[in-house]
Amino acid sequence: MRASRLLLALSLVLTGCATGGYYAQAVEGHFALMAKARPVREVIDDAATTPALRARLLRAQSIRKFASHELRLPDNGSYRSYAALGRKYAVWNVVAAPEFSVEAVQSCFPVAGCVTYRGFFAQDAAEAAAAARRAEGLDAQVTGVPAYSTLGWFDDPLLSTFIAYQDAQLARLMFHELAHQVVYVEDDSTFNESFAVVVEEEGVRRWLAKSGSASEWSVFRETQARKHAFVDLIMNARARLEALYRMRLEPQQMRARKRAEFSALQERYAALRRRWGGFSGYDRYFESPNNALIASIATYTQSAPAFRRLLAASGNDLPAFYRRVAEIARLEPEDRAAALR
Repeated sequence: MRASRLLLALSLVLTGCATGGYYAQAVEGHFALMAKARPVREVIDDAATTPALRARLLRAQSIRKFASHELRLPDNGSYRSYAALGRKYAVWNVVAAPEFSVEAVQSCFPVAGCVTYRGFFAQDAAEAAAAARRAEGLDAQVTGVPAYSTLGWFDDPLLSTFIAYQDAQLARLMFHELAHQVVYVEDDSTFNESFAVVVEEEGVRRWLAKSGSASEWSVFRETQARKHAFVDLIMNARARLEALYRMRLEPQQMRARKRAEFSALQERYAALRRRWGGFSGYDRYFESPNNALIASIATYTQSAPAFRRLLAASGNDLPAFYRRVAEIARLEPEDRAAALR
């Protein structure tokens, strides 16, 4: 039983080649993280805890209570402990895609199924894995991730990698990760992440309506507008690249057209950035954009419009929405996609 719990929890974040070394870093990294977790109340009462951290932990507990009572997200031990990691991210994910495709290469595990990334607890290990994927002729990208979900098999702690986020962003992250404990479909990362994105969006709206100030509402609306503009930019590029990759061109010609498309994407982003008054929050995505970037963004956004429609069709009643999503999750892949359409 304990081995099954470990495999399921780790395979979500630690997907990759089935080598002893990979599994060793997975097990060691996860349990090293969990070993640092202390009950939130203990950390709050500790005289060595800074006032700033104490305030953030208290705020996080208020958000956690809201998640269970108002959003009907699981009421369990997740986010009731805190771990200081001493690094910027919890894990680093590696996403890879073929040279002429915007579909991510999947990594599969016998318990949790297939996902569109491989996770590492050390950045250098992730960079080495990405370099190996590039040597295979794939596009690859490394992204630092502040948190991950173990689907409730473990009590996921609050982490130093995100505890200092502004309130709305802290709530967004917690709602997203808790949503994975409500519904999770093996072999369908886009379904899982798009569902969690819609839960986080609705959750933050409700949380701000109850607890937010006028300035927080203004920041949230501005943040959402930028996010949607960014997603539209990426999904438009994805459609253009999909059309390009369907053409029967010689590899050299295809590579030239591909470079032109990504150059045009960078130019369109530069124009969008100017309209934002120089906001630079998305700059890192456009330093060296490639198919892996496009695939990773699509995983989180491609099905989000369908879930938003489903939420509206459920009368914005979250328990009813969760039940309907769970029903769709049990369908075969083709039927599940049709139901979302």
